[in-house]
Amino acid sequence: MAAAGFDCLIEPAQMVELSSPVTGLLERVTVRRGDKVARGQLLAALESTAEQASAELARYKSEQVGPSRLAEAKIEFSGRKFNRRRDMAADKLLSAQDRDDAEAEYKQAQAELQVARENREAARLEYRQQSGLLNLRSIRSPFDGVVVDQLAYPGEVVEPGAGKRAILKLAQLDPLRIRVILPMSAFGKPAVGMAASVVPELQGRGSYAAKVRMVDRIIDAASGTFVVFLDMPNPRLDIPSGVKCRASFAGLDGAPPPRSRPPA
Repeated sequence: MAAAGFDCLIEPAQMVELSSPVTGLLERVTVRRGDKVARGQLLAALESTAEQASAELARYKSEQVGPSRLAEAKIEFSGRKFNRRRDMAADKLLSAQDRDDAEAEYKQAQAELQVARENREAARLEYRQQSGLLNLRSIRSPFDGVVVDQLAYPGEVVEPGAGKRAILKLAQLDPLRIRVILPMSAFGKPAVGMAASVVPELQGRGSYAAKVRMVDRIIDAASGTFVVFLDMPNPRLDIPSGVKCRASFAGLDGAPPPRSRPPA
């Protein structure tokens, strides 16, 4: 049994259903079933005219410099005015009240500059918030993979929630996850990082290199078996998932070291 290997199944590394985090009208889907997608690629978008306008308005407010420049000009003018009246008051040419009024005007101009700066910072934060809300209306791929199915189409209203229909289903096929069934007698022998050889049940395919990713710590009492998961590189996506295979491990139960080749 060891020389012939163990039964296994080739699975995607992960399978996800992409939904919208907000309610809206699905405007477009940019991919179809079977398409390869890259991490961060735009896959679908909701109608977002109002959100785009809000983000543009917030961006415009965040870039305004007029209030700050006006306050700076007032500071410069009121500062010169205060200095002159202070000197005149020191020479007994002006009343103390006029000097205090000029000082108050100067401090008020400084406060107006601070308010202008705070308003601009608040506008920048508002722009970030509106941009974040706008980004929620774009659905992007969380990893490199393949579109397994399209579940919603343009013109439909999509909603968030576990019970709601997703928009797309994606599978990550690089690396592939190999589920290997081992007998209870082999428990404790496979270790994380151990090399393995996988032979898919496909005509004309040889063996492929893989490594142990996780060893199940629970033995199924009914069958007397446990599961070991392998990671197998699949950079060209030429190995499909859902295929049965045979896996062997170096030195496990007398099995020879796997003579495997990585995918091209």
